[in-house]
Formats: sequence, structure tokens, C-alpha cells
Amino acid sequence: MNKIIECVPNFSEGRDLKKLEQILDCFRGKEGVKLLDYSSDQDHNRSVVTVIGEPDALRDAMVEAIGKAVELIDMTKHQGQHPRMGCVDVVPFIPIRNATVEDADRMAKETAAAAAERFGQPFFLYEKSATAPHRENLAEIRRGQFEGMAEKMLDQEKWKPDFGPATIHPTGGVTAIGARMPLIAYNINLDTDNLEIANKIAKAIRHISGGFRYCKALGVMLEDRGIAQVSMNLTDYTKTPVYRVFETVKMEAHRYGVNVLDSEVVGLVPQEALIDCASYYLQFGDFRNTQVLENRLLED
Repeated sequence: MNKIIECVPNFSEGRDLKKLEQILDCFRGKEGVKLLDYSSDQDHNRSVVTVIGEPDALRDAMVEAIGKAVELIDMTKHQGQHPRMGCVDVVPFIPIRNATVEDADRMAKETAAAAAERFGQPFFLYEKSATAPHRENLAEIRRGQFEGMAEKMLDQEKWKPDFGPATIHPTGGVTAIGARMPLIAYNINLDTDNLEIANKIAKAIRHISGGFRYCKALGVMLEDRGIAQVSMNLTDYTKTPVYRVFETVKMEAHRYGVNVLDSEVVGLVPQEALIDCASYYLQFGDFRNTQVLENRLLED
């Protein structure tokens, strides 16, 4: 592959793995496309997929996957802890190699146009592709979720989709799509079943309520483990590092007599983000990525 774009679609299905496998088959065995990773969460009832490819091949595979999701996922029956508004909730395109944000933006628009025409799914452009300032933030687009989206979209001046019909697909909902830089989906689990504590911590660290500039956060319950979780998206790890968020969550949790059990990354993570964490906790004075053995081997 010469020009590589990454796509990280979030599908609103994390419990019926047979349905998920049918969606994943849209990426398998396709020339110019490689499925790198996928993870499902039953409590969130959501799956996060990471796929890379050459622009045209990746676009075509993503259109096919959207169609399969519209066919298989009925949002009128969907329940889960994570906010959602569509069977394919969000489709970000990220430039990786020999590609620009403009390339990713073009792919997002071409994908939305094709999928809207073929499947009747409406699309909002977000992040770097947004057509208005109030559409840049995914949380603002998603506000109201699937159940409230049809009423929200009655305000056509503010919420007319960029592609597709003027209201939600009856079972598929609506999808956000656009170009963005790499994001880290990061969760911290607490040794409490008190969701209010997780919500208070999330409020303290997220940008919209005065926290870290590049952190989005909310509290969710993991019913299978009986614990509360602070679920986050770190939208620029170079300016809001993982270790800084982790230490702040620990500090805030102690206010309520709560400890951190563990944390997790959903999907893939840039190596530099992990090296930053190692440098912080090991107190490296001057550490370079070229000191990582595997990186030197790749160079050679």
C-alpha cells in the first residue's frame, strides 16, 4: 500500500457476534484493505473496528459494511450503556501514511454520499469535515441519541443531514462521518458500583465541563462486573497524555474513597502514547523512540 488511510467505525452491536462477523466480512479478503483489530463490549453493546487501506478500496469496503449494518441492526431494539444514534454510530477516517487530512475528508464525503444513496442512511459530517461549528463535536451531534434524533432533526436549519434523507432511517438511525487525527479510546475501571462517582470524575476531567482540553468522558456501568467505569476518548494524546488523565482519575477517585481497579485501551493505540507513559512512570530524563529495539529493526 502506498497511500494509507485508517478507518475506525463504531457499530451499535456488541452482543450478537454472528451479526458482527457478517459486518466484518465486508473488510476481509478485499484487495487494498486490511482488518487490523476489532473489540466488542456487551455492556456498551458496541463494537469498535480498526481497518486500514488504500483510499478507493477502503471507501468501497466501508460503504458495503454500512449497508450490512443497516440490514442487520435495528436501533428500535438497541440498548446499551454507551451513547449512540445509529447502527453505524460514527465513521472516522484518519490519515496514516502518504495521506493528508484532506484525503481523509474526501473519503468521508464520498463514503457518505454513496451509502446515503444506496441505503437511505443520513450522515452528518463532523470533526475536520464539519460544515458548521456546532457539528464539529460528536457529542453535540449525538445529543438526544437515537430516541430523540427524529424530533431534533425537525430543526432543519441546524440539523439537516449533509447527506441522505432529512430524517432518521427508521431502524438505522443516523451516522456521523468525517476526517480526524488519531484518537485513543481509553477506559478506567473503579472498585465501586456507584455510577454517580464515575459521573462526577468524568465531569471533572472532560473538556466541556472544565477538564482537559482533549478529553471526552462519561461514567458507565459494567453490569457483568458490577463496577463503574470512566469511559474516555482522548482526541489529541500529544496534548492530553494518557498518564496525566490516569493520575487525575486516581486523585479524583480518592476523594470518594474509591480506587482504580484497572484500565483498558479499546482498539489500537499509537506507540508514542505508550512511550510517553513509560517515560513518565520510569522518570526517563531523555528517551527517544529510536531507543525502542523494534523501531531500530524496522529502520534497518
